[in-house]
Amino acid sequence: MHKVKLAAPVVKWVGGKRQLLSVIEPLLPKRLSLYCEPFLGGGAVLFARQPARAVVNDLNRDLINLYEVIRDQVDALAADLGKHENTPDYFYQIRDLDRDPERYQALSPVEKASRFLYLNKTCYNGLFRVNASGAFNAPFGSYKNPNIVNEPVLRAVSAYFNAARITFFSRDFQQVLEELPRGAFVYLDPPYDPVSQTASFTGYSKGGFGREEQLRLKECCDSLNRRGIRFLLSNSATPFIRELYSSYEITLVDARRAINSVGDRRGAIQEVLVKNYGTK
Repeated sequence: MHKVKLAAPVVKWVGGKRQLLSVIEPLLPKRLSLYCEPFLGGGAVLFARQPARAVVNDLNRDLINLYEVIRDQVDALAADLGKHENTPDYFYQIRDLDRDPERYQALSPVEKASRFLYLNKTCYNGLFRVNASGAFNAPFGSYKNPNIVNEPVLRAVSAYFNAARITFFSRDFQQVLEELPRGAFVYLDPPYDPVSQTASFTGYSKGGFGREEQLRLKECCDSLNRRGIRFLLSNSATPFIRELYSSYEITLVDARRAINSVGDRRGAIQEVLVKNYGTK
């Protein structure tokens, strides 16, 4: 299928892979019968490759709802986004809707998607962060002209979603991986292993993603390998991760983290790309 030129990430997401596409894309298999991404996030690799058939998943149900609304109701979403105001009072009014679960659940899918995208565009540094109760708690970003309604990109993403055969899930990653057929390809971009005691991405979904989850993911990768399913995995280049995946081919890459609450911590770090296949 022909690529939709403007289809690109619609959200700013921690660990987004736009900056590493020039390294990742050459490592992807040339032919993909079924593409799977169980930690979708902003979907930079998905939109760069635009496979004709894909299974995508993210534990963040509001993110998946946004993608489903873009696919099915992009006109209504664009109209609702146009109603939002870039002021602190309005921001906190919209942000705090999920403090009242009953009120939040009464919102329509379009209203939830509109709120989600509005907060992503106007909160501090595009930082999606939730507290222990799962409520969004990033502060107002004070941007002069945030691009809240990027209609050309929204419509391009909608066009791609409708042209391709894409199945959306919001489940545990292991459930998604266990159902894949032989011959599928998986790109894994999980929450990264922290590079220090204070660096952690566990605030982006309720429940977090610690060492036990990293070990469970490694077991899933071993299962994929035994079943003849190719995978490419991104993670931080910590000693723990490098030892964990030492039986596979590891490529070290330099990356810059654009999302951090402290500006001087957004510098270059080393990451790994792990794969179980050749590059043909």
